[in-house]
Amino acid sequence: MTAPASTAPLDFFWFIPTHGDGSYLGSEEQQRPPEFGYFKEIAQAVDRLGFPGVLLPTGQNCEDSWITATGLATLTEKLKFLVALRPGVTLPTFAARQTAALDRLSNGRLLLNVVVGGNPTELAGDGVFLPHDERYAQAHEFLTIWRGLVSGERVNFDGKYYRVENGRLDLLPHQERPPLYFGGSSDAGQDLAADLVDMYLTWGEPPAQVAEKLAAARAKAALRGRKLRFGIRLHFIVRETEDEARAVLAEIIAKANPEAVNAFGHEVKNAGKASPEGEGNWAKSSFDDLVQYNDGFRSNLIGTPRQVAQRVVDLKRAGADLILLGFLHFQEEVEYFGKHVIPLVRELEDAEAAASLAAE
Repeated sequence: MTAPASTAPLDFFWFIPTHGDGSYLGSEEQQRPPEFGYFKEIAQAVDRLGFPGVLLPTGQNCEDSWITATGLATLTEKLKFLVALRPGVTLPTFAARQTAALDRLSNGRLLLNVVVGGNPTELAGDGVFLPHDERYAQAHEFLTIWRGLVSGERVNFDGKYYRVENGRLDLLPHQERPPLYFGGSSDAGQDLAADLVDMYLTWGEPPAQVAEKLAAARAKAALRGRKLRFGIRLHFIVRETEDEARAVLAEIIAKANPEAVNAFGHEVKNAGKASPEGEGNWAKSSFDDLVQYNDGFRSNLIGTPRQVAQRVVDLKRAGADLILLGFLHFQEEVEYFGKHVIPLVRELEDAEAAASLAAE
């Protein structure tokens, strides 16, 4: 059974492409390098259009999300920044000090995206070699210490992975505690979410599958006396007609770099070996998923503004509170989506609210 959809309007977050941007995957054709000036243009457009926040990715091919967010925070007024908090790569005490500093600098506009899993090759390159479930056990200890510190507590902790004696922050965050966002489909991941995080994230799937997954996470949180909010990471292509939108995807598939295709096949193979469930669904993926950025189009957000708006509202009905958006051409697409899709989402939300009141 799914919980009733929230009566609050959906939140929409955009994406800062700290790995660069372009028309085609793995290609230098029509490519924009990851330059701060471009990030600034996107962030200021997002802020002006009223999106409440942006996600900054993490990885070996990305500019550091903390440093980038710090720069952008000084150039925006309301925009919130969802940056990567990576247990296993840094210490919880150091991460707590970073959290406090950036949250104060931004006047309380910091959000934390807890990243535990990832590409096995990239994890090894970062010095992370723990097996899957142990990474989540380590993250549980990390976040327990981090939460205590940023909440102003004096922390003494003696665990399997960390030991802290009389840890404290002399300078606390602007917020009482910056919220934790987290995505992980495994039982270990959902247990971590149920225990410690505020917003549970998932990649897009058809609404029925989204509802099923969110119901499982919601039930685990309820057993602990907690409530979770839910966000979905999606990619979209919106054009005046559905044929135009699908033609854009077809062109992206046709012009993808063959080397990127081969590299993706290697990652699928490694992910399948590293985790029986295939972290991030890589092991279940095909070449089309490379083009579609790891399941980002499974919710079928390809079409006209009204088609996409209706599909987004269907996901809200399945339990989503937040939609994290992006694909390619982030600067241009945010203008189009903000002006042509979000107003239709609000129109549909208002109509559903009115119908619900009339039925009471």
